[in-house]
Amino acid sequence: MYRESTTGIIADYGLPLTVEEYAEAIYPLYLKRWQKAKPLPGVERLVKHLHRNGVPLALASNSVRRNIDHKLLKLGDWKDCFSVILGGDQVPRGKPSPDIFLEAAKRLGVNPSSCLVIEDSLVGVQGARAAGAKVVAVPSLQSQRRHYSIADVILYSLLDFHPELWGLPPFEDRIQGALPIEPLFLSAQVGHAISKSLHMVIEGDCTYEYVPDQISGIYFGWAKLEAGGVSRAVISIGWDLSLRTIERVMHIYFLDSCCKITTEETLKLLLVGYIRKLQCTESTSQALTLTVEDQAIARDALGLPVFSEYAKLENGLLQFFSPDIPS
Repeated sequence: MYRESTTGIIADYGLPLTVEEYAEAIYPLYLKRWQKAKPLPGVERLVKHLHRNGVPLALASNSVRRNIDHKLLKLGDWKDCFSVILGGDQVPRGKPSPDIFLEAAKRLGVNPSSCLVIEDSLVGVQGARAAGAKVVAVPSLQSQRRHYSIADVILYSLLDFHPELWGLPPFEDRIQGALPIEPLFLSAQVGHAISKSLHMVIEGDCTYEYVPDQISGIYFGWAKLEAGGVSRAVISIGWDLSLRTIERVMHIYFLDSCCKITTEETLKLLLVGYIRKLQCTESTSQALTLTVEDQAIARDALGLPVFSEYAKLENGLLQFFSPDIPS
């Protein structure tokens, strides 16, 4: 698959390069980008959880093995979690062929039909189904979501994955109804008011770099307004699939009434916890509804050390300083 896609790129752009020459030229650029790449929310949680509980894991990617190894180096002890690691250059055909999944099952010593594959790519879903495995899809492109219907289950986020539904050990890491997550950073603007403390959020230009497409549901954290101060906040994130161009939609509820909120004001968000997936409804506005229970869970959670430790944080995008948050 790698050779086929690379050959296509060379042909499309009329590059005077062989596949090998192209690979050597592009490799340093990939290495530079990989230094900034982070696992999608929920991935590390799942991998470490299954490894701790003795569940054999295989990593099967269309990337060449050398690239996989370089990516894993940045992720600490992740490599130790996998009993089998396979690249697209280690099998006759890459995805959507089932070859890589059949080989992974063989090396694990199990029948493919007893395997559960989690995939974000359509070719991966197709290959896993062709191998006879069960498949959970977490689409990398929401615009292509309808094409993933051959999967057994389609999720918006791995934070919504429940291992016990597949005969695997359940998660036990929620705290008072809230799930700690790796911090997500977002620079945006305050949109129009839906109610007194509820507003739309207008995305910034670099939103995807910090909040990938596989983010959906009810989150909480802190909001820093350019002129209005800092507030605890609950944020609902979803997708409007009714439009010709699929758009991400976000609502924010400011939990602290002391904040002065102005439409189109610069807004910086630090999301530190996850509550639940969106309601199942065809209405985007109804799906994004933030309940009284959501607000209560967020208020209580943001007073706990595991979440409040992020209240003072500095990095290149945001500067959050411990706010004087009322109880």
